[in-house]
Amino acid sequence: MIPKDPAMLLSFVNLKLRDFYKNLDELCEDLDVQKEEIVEKLKAMDYVYDEEKNQFV
Repeated sequence: MIPKDPAMLLSFVNLKLRDFYKNLDELCEDLDVQKEEIVEKLKAMDYVYDEEKNQFV
């Protein structure tokens, strides 16, 4: 289960990416969530996924 609140989602996803996953696709597959759902929620807060940094910036 991922957080519904966008700010909490940002923190949660970036922590997971930093500590456990090599990329967003791996995180989504492991947690069984839709990549588009995360990307759209965080895009609404002006955050985009940076593949090189492996985080939302």
